[in-house]
Amino acid sequence: MNLCIPVTDDMGLQSPVSGHFGSAPSFVIVDSETGVCRTLSNRDSNHSHGACQPLASLAGEGVDAVVVGGIGAGALSKLQAMGVRVFLSVQPTVEAVVAAYKAGTLPLATPATACAHHRDDSCHQETP
Repeated sequence: MNLCIPVTDDMGLQSPVSGHFGSAPSFVIVDSETGVCRTLSNRDSNHSHGACQPLASLAGEGVDAVVVGGIGAGALSKLQAMGVRVFLSVQPTVEAVVAAYKAGTLPLATPATACAHHRDDSCHQETP
């Protein structure tokens, strides 16, 4: 399973998870079975409200699921329409996210859990 995790810095499995999907500088794509990962730049991390297009950075990358601390309703809807599952996570690193995914403890994101306001930290999960 190829998981896409938005990160603030490229440090492989130790990359710190970003609080929001659309404004993350990079995405780590990790194979949950092998642990092999690679990093993609988010070519649209600086954008105005409602205009984020991070999905363009993921086109053709074979992403099966996205794991986020926060995500806007538009991006969530587009990912779901593409058949990509979106999970919520409070884990601080990619490695911890993968472990939680494998343990089956990550809840699915829903429209009710989506961020209503861009860069509004009230919708983001806090890391322990």
